[in-house]
Amino acid sequence: MRVESVAGRALSSLKDWEPTRPQLALAALMLLTVLLMMIWERRQRGYATDYRRVWKRDLAAQFLYTAAIAPVALLINRYVSYTPVLPHAVFALPFVVRAALFVIIADFGYYWVHRALHTKWLWTLHRWHHSPPYMYWLMGARGSLLQQTLVNIPYIFAQALLVVSPWWTGLAILFKNGLQNNWMHLNVRWGPRWLEWLLVTPRYHHIHHSDNPAYYGANVAALFPIWDRLFGTYVDPDRIEGELRFGTNERAARWRLVLGL
Repeated sequence: MRVESVAGRALSSLKDWEPTRPQLALAALMLLTVLLMMIWERRQRGYATDYRRVWKRDLAAQFLYTAAIAPVALLINRYVSYTPVLPHAVFALPFVVRAALFVIIADFGYYWVHRALHTKWLWTLHRWHHSPPYMYWLMGARGSLLQQTLVNIPYIFAQALLVVSPWWTGLAILFKNGLQNNWMHLNVRWGPRWLEWLLVTPRYHHIHHSDNPAYYGANVAALFPIWDRLFGTYVDPDRIEGELRFGTNERAARWRLVLGL
């Protein structure tokens, strides 16, 4: 009965939901960034990708992730997560400082969750994300239910810093996460060496998706490469020999990939 009531409330809320102006603005901004990425890929394509063959599959994966996997994972996180109660003095800090700390702490936690997902014990939760044998901005829209539940944990922990924050904070985090994911998987080989001391670039993350066993578990960081440099998972993009290929060379039923089983 409890599951039915939760599902009923969710369906009812979707039926009556009307997007607000900020939400529409966020969607428009995300579409603009996607358009710019598509133009960039068209002009400076890094790897051969048959877009016409794969885009429908990847769009379906994006829809499944957005409409089902992410919301259900958040429901599970009500029981599998922790948000500490911070002293009031913390909220005397400027919002910019707390927002920066949120990003740093969440990204640090994500690094370790992501690294754990590449161990033999948790790999099945993550392999759907690595299954495409090609690279472009939309292929990264894959995350199994169990993977997403684990990935959420460091962000939910760090959100204690944002309990007091402007109304648009949640929208900004959604935009940042969406842009970051699309950016990492962009099909271009661009990545200035100086920038890769500060931020993950597409060519930096491409190594992580290589089907070469030598690079399994390499360049795990999602935003700040410093974690890879500090903890021994860094591979220099300039020292990669030969052409990268992508995928896992594994076969599994699609429903198992989606659920992380």
